[in-house]
Amino acid sequence: MKDYFYPDRVNWGKILARPTQSLKDIRKVVEPILEKVIAEGDKALQFYTKEFDKTELEELLVTSKEISEAANQVEDALKKAIKQAIANISQFHEAQKVKPLKVETMKGVMCERRAVPIPKVGLYIPGGTAPLFSTVLMLAIPAKIAGCREIVLCTPPDKKGNINPAILYGAEQAGITKIVKVGGAQAIAAMAYGTETVPKVDKIFGPGNQFVTAAKQLVSLDGVAIDMPAGPSEVLVYADKDADPAFIAADLLSQAEHGVDSQVVFVTTTDALFDGLQKEIYNQLRELPRWEIADRCLQDSMVILLREEEEVIDLINTYAPEHLILLSKNAREMAEKVENAGSIFIGYYTPESAGDYASGTNHTLPTNGAARAYSGVSLDSFVKNITYQEITKEGIQNIGPTVEVMAEAESLRAHKNAVTVRLNSLKKK
Repeated sequence: MKDYFYPDRVNWGKILARPTQSLKDIRKVVEPILEKVIAEGDKALQFYTKEFDKTELEELLVTSKEISEAANQVEDALKKAIKQAIANISQFHEAQKVKPLKVETMKGVMCERRAVPIPKVGLYIPGGTAPLFSTVLMLAIPAKIAGCREIVLCTPPDKKGNINPAILYGAEQAGITKIVKVGGAQAIAAMAYGTETVPKVDKIFGPGNQFVTAAKQLVSLDGVAIDMPAGPSEVLVYADKDADPAFIAADLLSQAEHGVDSQVVFVTTTDALFDGLQKEIYNQLRELPRWEIADRCLQDSMVILLREEEEVIDLINTYAPEHLILLSKNAREMAEKVENAGSIFIGYYTPESAGDYASGTNHTLPTNGAARAYSGVSLDSFVKNITYQEITKEGIQNIGPTVEVMAEAESLRAHKNAVTVRLNSLKKK
């Protein structure tokens, strides 16, 4: 990890830059994929599955037999854990339901607001080096609670053309049965534009690598909504002098093992932690099956020493981390000062992995600084709010003159007339 001791604020942006590729270079790869899927449909999906996933598929859809057989391949302990996670995630997202809003703004003028589910949604589940069955739960559960009419899930197959059993089991437990064996930018294209097998959806959800993120951003230009620009994962960990170096190392490494393009940032106001932390990272790293990935990630990550907590808060809000872990006695107080973060983990005993899997909050979060303006996925992500207004005879008489004056001032006479003809009709009665 790179060390930065008391860096000047003017250099924060450069220090905290994400290890991303040029968007221009990524688009050069992604755009032809989108175009081929639009032109050739399933044939293009099969082509890219062979090209990138090294497997030939005759059928893109996962069969009901494959789904049922997957349950036999998942250990009972994992089944139990998945069911517990489903219960917690469901409870938290059920609580996010809001009642319809109805307000009479003036006598006879009624305004309403009601949440309506997005009819068709697509869920992207990364495969790659770590098949994320937990992401299935994070996306499928709120989609089902929201009442989305059609839900399609896309995830890449392995070299034998199979989907990880835990992904299939999680999908089945969450109520998702339409599962397509396709990943990458081609999966995003399929859900955005539709193919013979994959239905065109209204909104696409799910994290992915930089190519998946670029594809989501490109299809959004064609009117397909996306959850957020969620790319490679990241964490910022802050620890005070009383934090356990073993906790810090574990939190940093749990993020680093995601992928070589992930980013880990450790911030503290005391250098007394450094020796113990270095030893813990070394000891824990060598025990990890994915130690090479974590090690490469750490090479592009950093340790930042600052003078005081207020400066830490400023740096956090500048970086806008996807995950923020506060290992300090006054973690709650610090959390309340944070304006930019995807999800915050408060206190010594709140690891990010709890939120990643089973605490109940959603782990699909904004990355690359998008937390300045985006929220993580929630029940709200799967609904749209429609407003309604209903005006009675008395209501149009009350509000009509106000609308007429405003429309006249904007030189929109037809707008004014839509009110005037109604008012005149009432005068005749």
